[in-house]
Amino acid sequence: IDFKGVNMVINYDLPTSAVEYIHRIGRTGRAGHTGKAVTFFTEDDKPLLRSIASVIQRAGCPVPDYIKHFPKLQSKQKKKFIKKPLTRESICTTPECFLKKAKRKMKTTKQNFKEKKKGKEGKNGSKLQPDSKS
Repeated sequence: IDFKGVNMVINYDLPTSAVEYIHRIGRTGRAGHTGKAVTFFTEDDKPLLRSIASVIQRAGCPVPDYIKHFPKLQSKQKKKFIKKPLTRESICTTPECFLKKAKRKMKTTKQNFKEKKKGKEGKNGSKLQPDSKS
């Protein structure tokens, strides 16, 4: 899929391989255009950083020295990361006030639905009455 006009990619989780990293950030550099990529990582991601950093460096982009000195990932470790990526807490970018407002609205809607349903049951005398045709 080619999205025209994408000039920045933000990776909230580190890709598990250099190939996946290139695929993700490639959305910014189509047809000779330039773009930026920002990738967040944690201490747990350190083993994956060196291979991605070498790709970045080969492309002519600056890489911080501390990342260049991380140990190389062994092939067993690489396979482990690819088969079972790190699990992370979910990230929510919606402000908490909006989440609370939506929760209150959902609660009110459910209450109104229950009250409406009870009102219909009271008029009929019972929930559902079988249709008796003789």
